[in-house]
Amino acid sequence: MSTSRRHRAREVALQLLFQCDLNPRVVRERIVAYVHAELEDAELEAFAFTLYDGTLRHRLAIDLAVAAAAENWRLPRMAAVDRNVLRLGGYELLFELDTPVTVVLDEAIELARKYGSADSPSFVNGVLDRLRLNAPPRPTPEPTPDAPQ
Repeated sequence: MSTSRRHRAREVALQLLFQCDLNPRVVRERIVAYVHAELEDAELEAFAFTLYDGTLRHRLAIDLAVAAAAENWRLPRMAAVDRNVLRLGGYELLFELDTPVTVVLDEAIELARKYGSADSPSFVNGVLDRLRLNAPPRPTPEPTPDAPQ
C-alpha cells in the first residue's frame, strides 16, 4: 500500500476521531458507511479502522502520554484537531510499531498542516517528538534473509 494511499486512510481516521471527540454517540453503522464511501478500498478501510479503533482502545494511555509530553498544555485546552492528530500519532508511535517513527511524525505534521491552524504543525511536531523520546524503545526489526546487511 503506497504512502499516499495510507495518508488518505489516516485522514479518514483523523476525521472519525475528531467526530468521536465532539459527538461520541455516532453509531458504528454510520462510521462504517462513511469510511467505505471515502476510501472504497478494503485494505485502506481496514487500515483506517485499525488506526481509529486502536486509538480509541488505547485512548487513556495515549492521552496520559500526550499530556506528559505537552509541556504546559492540558488536552481539553488544545484545539480539537491538534488533540486528535496527537492521539492518532501517539497511537502509531506507541502501539503500531511496524510504522517507522519518521513516517509517523511526517504524517502527523502533514495532517496538522492540512486540518489545523498555522501553529499546529510545529506544536504537533514538538509534542510527538517529546512523546517519542519518553516512550519505551521500539523493538529493532529482525533482518530479513533477502535484505542487504
